[in-house]
Amino acid sequence: MEAPICIRSALPADSGIISRIIERSIRVGCAFDHRNDPQRVSAWLAQLSAEQISAWLANPQCYVNVALLGDKPVGVGMAAACGEITFCYVQPEWFRRGAGRALMNDLHGWLRIRGVLHVNLNSTRTGQAFYRRLGYRESTQPAARDGLQTLAMTQSFDTSA
Repeated sequence: MEAPICIRSALPADSGIISRIIERSIRVGCAFDHRNDPQRVSAWLAQLSAEQISAWLANPQCYVNVALLGDKPVGVGMAAACGEITFCYVQPEWFRRGAGRALMNDLHGWLRIRGVLHVNLNSTRTGQAFYRRLGYRESTQPAARDGLQTLAMTQSFDTSA
């Protein structure tokens, strides 16, 4: 039996591993989106450097989390206090095994504590089915961003709970 996936807040020392998880997830897991075009991959990764991640980790308006299987990081996610999920990346070999859902549940919890009622994100085509399963719905037509097709999605939290 596989160990359970645990979620914790990211630490400043995690910026390198977070960057590597994101890079691998994009290069391998999102190949459908970038079609192995080196320029698209470079443009996508340029926004997600270890230095940028360090800045997010230092920003109290951002929350970055890490999914661990045992002591091995297998995924990362980030939310902004304004109600935006900035990213959720999982190592491709851990797709469909609960890490992404666990990351998103934790990000949602962080946002709810801050009184956020509506969450927004931009999904790639690779991630759309995942976000739909979590209750997200399209909020606009697909758009191009850095040569990638993205879809704005939204979810409202149930306030009766």
